[in-house]
Order: sequence, then structure tokens, then C-alpha cells
Amino acid sequence: MPVSDFIRQKGNYHDLLCYRKSVCVYDVTFYFAHKYLSREDRTIDQMIQAARSGKQNIVEGCAAATTSSETEIKLLNVARASL
Repeated sequence: MPVSDFIRQKGNYHDLLCYRKSVCVYDVTFYFAHKYLSREDRTIDQMIQAARSGKQNIVEGCAAATTSSETEIKLLNVARASL
């Protein structure tokens, strides 16, 4: 068995469709929150942090995939919930 089949590659999140979509969600959320919501509104921070959390948890889940599939699944579920 080749080593590449035994040890999964990490950091390949750029190829994932869910990651590319989460980047779009973050960009649109950031634009929308700053353009259409009042600056004093706490909702802006909550929306942007949730979108950022979704994107970041995909990255961290892919990085954790080399050592623990359980951690990968948990982080991807957190990303899904955030988005």
C-alpha cells in the first residue's frame, strides 16, 4: 500500500465545493452587513463571525483529518451549523 493511501493528505480544503461556497457566503455576508445594517447593531458582528466560523471550521476540519476522522466530522458539523 503506498504511503499516500495510508496517510490522508491534509490541507486540501481549497478543492472542496463546500469551502468555495463558504467563502462566497462570508463575502456576501460581510458586504450585506456593512451596507444594509446600522453600524451600532450587534447583528453585524454576529453574522460576520458566524460566516467566518463556518469557513474556518472547514479549514481546521481538513487539517485534523490526518489524525482523527472524528474530529474532522465534528468540525465540519460545526461549520455546517454556523453557515
